[in-house]
Amino acid sequence: MLCRKCQKEIPDGAAFCCWCGIKQVASRAPKKRGNGSGTAYKRGTTWTALVTIGHCVAGGRDKIIRRTKGGFATKSAALAYCAQLADQKRTVRCPSLDEYWQLYYGGEMEKLSESKRTSYKIAYNKLGDLRHQPVNAITISQLQQVCRTSCPTYYPARDFKSLITHLYRLAAVDGNANAQLPMLIDLPALAEEEASPFREAEQAAIWRAYEDGDRNAAIPLIMIYTGMMPGEMRKLTTAMINLDKRVIIGVGLKTKTRRQSSVILPDVILPVLEDIMQNVDGLIYPITEQAFYNRYYAALKTAGITRHLTPYSCRHTTATALAIDNSVAPQTIMRLMRWGSTRMADRYIHPDDDAARAAANTLQKPL
Repeated sequence: MLCRKCQKEIPDGAAFCCWCGIKQVASRAPKKRGNGSGTAYKRGTTWTALVTIGHCVAGGRDKIIRRTKGGFATKSAALAYCAQLADQKRTVRCPSLDEYWQLYYGGEMEKLSESKRTSYKIAYNKLGDLRHQPVNAITISQLQQVCRTSCPTYYPARDFKSLITHLYRLAAVDGNANAQLPMLIDLPALAEEEASPFREAEQAAIWRAYEDGDRNAAIPLIMIYTGMMPGEMRKLTTAMINLDKRVIIGVGLKTKTRRQSSVILPDVILPVLEDIMQNVDGLIYPITEQAFYNRYYAALKTAGITRHLTPYSCRHTTATALAIDNSVAPQTIMRLMRWGSTRMADRYIHPDDDAARAAANTLQKPL
């Protein structure tokens, strides 16, 4: 056999090396303290107790978590305190609502539309100081108070509740919150006035105003005959408009169906589009949102329309005219309006009593 130190040949079973004298079987003194019972080390003139309470992975590396307590006059006193130090409950910091916002903002929120992301940013800012509190310390009464004072109407409150639901779902995965808590937030009642479509006489008045030289009248006319929304009108560029193929491509907003669908142009609106495209390169209306709305309402005033008809009334007019005045099939209306379902007709189509009476009069005696 070989000596464990000098590696020279020695007799088998020899207890010591005949060359260097080293003992061949190393002996170790018995441990005075068991694993995990802690240790003590001197720091300056005092002793410090140290115990290992676990491990974690930080930055891709295994990290030992230790707990210490210093200031002991003797080593024995420090060692005696190790048991008490190991039994202390570990204080775990709970992440704040802001930390889960950062996680959501840089992840799932990127999949949402631009308008929805903006709505969630506004809703998040309404949390105020609540953003920096640990998520497990926030109560439902605090969330309800913020919703009641900062979101007095239905749609902002709905965005607020939806955002809190997303954040609490992430916190629940870590075991830091109850994912069902945001469901207890009460929303204000939906006080939504039903949009009214333009009457035929009002549409005729807008046409007369346009033909008399009011270029602002082109705004409601284009929206009535294409079903485009105000945001789409403000996004519209000359490159999107193909008069030969009678389509507008790439102007859709909000829903996947609208973003992927082209706007079909009726022949009656082509001269208006051709007129406003003259000497324009880029945005058709390169103005602020407020200026756009000012021009829209100025057009209605010039046409002598006294009813309050919002820009969305134009889209309601499109759907109503197709369904009632022209009896277009629901599936065709769905394509022209760029809806994802024919159920949207319940919201956009507004038959009046005359239309209902005309439909009733189509019922005849059997021959």
